[in-house]
Amino acid sequence: MNTKQFVFRAVALGLFSLVVTFAKAQSLEKYYEKLQEFEGQYQTYYDSKQYDLAIQPLTDLIHFLDTTTVFNSSQYDESREQINQSLASYKANTYYNLACSYSLTHQKKAAIAALENAIDLGYKDYANMKNDSDFDFIRNEKRFKALLKQIEQYDNLSVLKNAASYSHEDTDSLPRFVYQSADDDCLRHVREFFSLDEVAGDGDEVSKILNILRFAHDSIRHDGSNYALCEFDAIDLYNYHKSTGKGVNCRHLAIALNEMYLSMGFRSRYVTCMPKDPNDQDCHVINTVWSSQLKKWIWVDPTFYAYVTDENSNLLGINEVRERLIDGRPLVLNDDANWNHKSKQTKEYYLENYMAKNLYYIECVIESRFNPESRYRNTGSKYVKLVPSDEENESNDWITFTHDADYFWQAPE
Repeated sequence: MNTKQFVFRAVALGLFSLVVTFAKAQSLEKYYEKLQEFEGQYQTYYDSKQYDLAIQPLTDLIHFLDTTTVFNSSQYDESREQINQSLASYKANTYYNLACSYSLTHQKKAAIAALENAIDLGYKDYANMKNDSDFDFIRNEKRFKALLKQIEQYDNLSVLKNAASYSHEDTDSLPRFVYQSADDDCLRHVREFFSLDEVAGDGDEVSKILNILRFAHDSIRHDGSNYALCEFDAIDLYNYHKSTGKGVNCRHLAIALNEMYLSMGFRSRYVTCMPKDPNDQDCHVINTVWSSQLKKWIWVDPTFYAYVTDENSNLLGINEVRERLIDGRPLVLNDDANWNHKSKQTKEYYLENYMAKNLYYIECVIESRFNPESRYRNTGSKYVKLVPSDEENESNDWITFTHDADYFWQAPE
């Protein structure tokens, strides 16, 4: 099973919100470019099965992470803990890939040592480690089995199944979700710029939703490790990708798709799906779009061109997928779900492992609109976060917590 590209792409370093000055942005841009250089070298060797050559760029990457001074400035002091957690997470995944390369080249002791380092730094992806064919050479080693047992408690699906249920509460005082009208000048420009009427086609509403999903997936490449140096709206993100050849992270891709839907008159949101572990910097952002035809929210993920149905081919929403994962009911991932048309996604990995981890907490912006999270200015966006009923969180000026799933997934007004 090849999830190596996915591991690098998925690790959001959690540092992007720290970019508040141009000088800092330039410094971080060079830092990310260096990371991508090592990642690109590794991925090239790995994809061509030159596993012996893949070891060096991973070793160089670890050394680079250990010696970087980009975050030594006092301007990062307030975020020091977050930075250290993010770097540990990134390094853990790098050691994991190094362990794979050692195993594939039959270097047993080195593979086990690298895997130990990954777990010491916080690697917890039990399902991936358990099923990764790269470890076939060391799978029967006592130490490998012990390491696997060590992280079994973190099995993503088990953690989700053990989450407390949601509960009803008084929501009269909670904010109401707002969706910008397609008549807005900026959204009209989005519709015209991408020729979305032509993209959507002449079919029914659901076919238009899925056609626009495919268009966003095909038009803007995903790269989870890249923080685009542009405004975070559909047109600027598209132009950034086309002019630089660089991809954008899942959040920006979902924001772009959200604006495309809003410009066509569909009520939609981009939704941040987060893990339980506060030290896990890897979240995933997807979309939910309201279908008047089906009278429900639909799960759409532009990063992987993914949507989900039940056993009877009925499209499902995020809340339904989460419930079915917990209850063990059937889920069907579209057969052509993929990452950048390079790697196919499977139900077992995408839903039962990766998204099971990232459906513990769910958050979205209250006002779904054009450019909700500007690259260069404070837009004043506020959020609502849906959490299990056994957690007590105090709302503040920018985020409202709720245990009420019916409120969170209410039909648009």
